[in-house]
Amino acid sequence: MKKLIAAVLATTALTAPVAAEEIKEFRIGILGGENAQDRLNNNECLREYAEKELGVETKLFAPADYNGVIQGLLGGTIDMAWLGASGYAKTYLSDPEAVEPVLVKVNTDGGYGYYSVGFARKDSGITSLEDLKGKTFGFGDPNSTSGYLIPSIEIPNKINASMDSGDYFGEVKFTGGHEQTIVAVANGDVDGGVTWADGLGEWEDGYQSGALRRAVDAGLVDMNDMVEIWKSAPIPEGPVVLRKALPADVKAKMTELMDNLSEIDRDCFYGVAAGEAKSFDPITHEAYQVIIEARKLKSQ
Repeated sequence: MKKLIAAVLATTALTAPVAAEEIKEFRIGILGGENAQDRLNNNECLREYAEKELGVETKLFAPADYNGVIQGLLGGTIDMAWLGASGYAKTYLSDPEAVEPVLVKVNTDGGYGYYSVGFARKDSGITSLEDLKGKTFGFGDPNSTSGYLIPSIEIPNKINASMDSGDYFGEVKFTGGHEQTIVAVANGDVDGGVTWADGLGEWEDGYQSGALRRAVDAGLVDMNDMVEIWKSAPIPEGPVVLRKALPADVKAKMTELMDNLSEIDRDCFYGVAAGEAKSFDPITHEAYQVIIEARKLKSQ
């Protein structure tokens, strides 16, 4: 009897991957950076399309910070997310087999770069990083590419000082996300901060896509009250990733859905893509090697 049970167990183990080809639900993670309800509203149409395409219940998850999505992907409780480049780097460095990048948001000019943008209130008289000396500076989320990683590398080279509170800036603090940084600057809680934008179109609109555009659309800020004080070198837009362990047909269906979203439903695409953009197009891991190396350096 024991041999028979062992044989059955062995056979079950061999056939287990076939059973794994079916999923009971699909879970989409949405990065922090703005309030949870707005994030859920902007992605509800994607959830509905995914549910119809996959034929299983599809849920949205909007954790308070970037790390909530990253840990969900690593732990298998989130199946898909649009990560920032730094968030993808952290996920990859934590477990190279956890996720695979499949698509990237392409801007209206055909490129997939964006910028970390430094900004302040216009009535503050601050027009440059030099004017921020001794004042309060706001980062967003520690796992944000534009809200922390890139400016924490580039700004020290610009000012020839560290980002430690009291060295050049009077105080350096984390606000918690892009929307929080924008609101903090607008309210005068910090004197200047950084967020992300594609750098295309008009400043008054919050550019064409990014956190500033989201904030303008939500009525949180009037860009005429703000001034740009710094801009990074171009950053590669983060990837849409899928858990590698997902069945191949699920990955293929979701990749195709996201790839075609700009043609299927422009309004839905606008909400998901954080503003005006061209489409989601294919991308590979190699596009993020420079960001992965930057993350490695910051962790040393």
